[in-house]
Amino acid sequence: MSCAKECACPKVECPNHKKCCACVLKHKETDSLPFCLFPDKDKSTANYYRALKARYESVQNAH
Repeated sequence: MSCAKECACPKVECPNHKKCCACVLKHKETDSLPFCLFPDKDKSTANYYRALKARYESVQNAH
């Protein structure tokens, strides 16, 4: 099953590449986050929370 038009993950050899649903399940099982959640390919926790905060603030400002 393919869920994404564009896959942000650079791991093209991964069997779950371009299979978002399978990828999310795999990461849930391993208690990790998929690469697509990290903007600018920066997998640091600080960068993830910065992006999450910006997204939250943009939704709050839209209302």
